[in-house]
Amino acid sequence: MKLLSKLFKPKPTSKTDLNSQRDPQQSNAYDRIGGEKVVAALAKQFYQQMQTRTEAQALLAMHKGPIAHSEQKLFEFLSGWLGGPPLFERKHGHPALKARHMPFAIDEQMRDQWLLCMKAAIDIEISDPQHQQAIYQAIAQLADHMRNQ
Repeated sequence: MKLLSKLFKPKPTSKTDLNSQRDPQQSNAYDRIGGEKVVAALAKQFYQQMQTRTEAQALLAMHKGPIAHSEQKLFEFLSGWLGGPPLFERKHGHPALKARHMPFAIDEQMRDQWLLCMKAAIDIEISDPQHQQAIYQAIAQLADHMRNQ
């Protein structure tokens, strides 16, 4: 998260209602990449990649529930993680990602499958190459942290 905050410094805005929903220490990557519309498209594209890439079939098999449910949770998480409204926290509490993912065997292979799908989604849905790189670097660190095997 610190990497995103450094790369996407908050910019002044007159939208006090929106700002009251946000942590002022967060980056403003959310705004810079296009806000809710792009974050929702990113989550959707991630799951489309997972469902269509043969290299990600083991990752897809880990998702037992409806993909739409997982997609919504990813959207909610990414919203807050990128500096937008903290939708996931409001609905589910603190993300505590590592704890939430402990029931799943996440090794280097699973991390790499996840990152393959996320990289493709980022490249498709985020137009600015610098933003693509910054977000991918930050999310790759997070994905590596999620390994429990």
